[in-house]
Amino acid sequence: MSFGDPNNPYGPPPQQPPAAPGYGYPQQAPPGVPPQQPYGAPQQPYGAYPQAPAYPGYPGANMVPQSMPGLLVTARVFLYIISAVQIVGALFFLYFAAFASDVSDGADEFGFSTGSDGADVAAGVFGVFALLAAALATLSITLGVKFGRGGQGIRITTVIYGALGAIVGLVGLFVGLDSGFASAVIGPLLWLVFGGIIAAAPVVPSGTAWFARPRY
Repeated sequence: MSFGDPNNPYGPPPQQPPAAPGYGYPQQAPPGVPPQQPYGAPQQPYGAYPQAPAYPGYPGANMVPQSMPGLLVTARVFLYIISAVQIVGALFFLYFAAFASDVSDGADEFGFSTGSDGADVAAGVFGVFALLAAALATLSITLGVKFGRGGQGIRITTVIYGALGAIVGLVGLFVGLDSGFASAVIGPLLWLVFGGIIAAAPVVPSGTAWFARPRY
């Protein structure tokens, strides 16, 4: 009798091969290969990638002004008002230059050489004032328009322009006070206030941030 005979009913039962692990259960994967997920476990969608971590905003990102600060809006309105006054002044100076030129022509016709020379000088002076007022009006309008998209160049030019206007208004205010007439004080005082606000608006933090904001 041999116990090694598989047909021997009295021999030990044959050894069974180890059962294969059930489908869906974790298996020992070779090195470098990710293990399989068990059956029924939540699977990552095909083609999806892990979301990148959200990064906090950079410092000062929320401090960029979204609309023009109120002081700059006021300065822009003052620039437009000043440009209107300068345009009217240019028209008046041009009219006076034309009138002086007519007086010079009339003096030449009647033989008054002295009067003709004086009228020519007056016509030239009024003409220069007319051109200067027209140039300043153009500058005022340009600065006001460029407030929306302008950068540091517009900011610096506006500060200088407003400061010069404030100085002119201050000198005129001293002259008006020295004259003793109240009407001679109102105009220079308004000019001083307008020039001061125009010069200060781009310098305050809100104005500086507006002109330094990124433009796309």
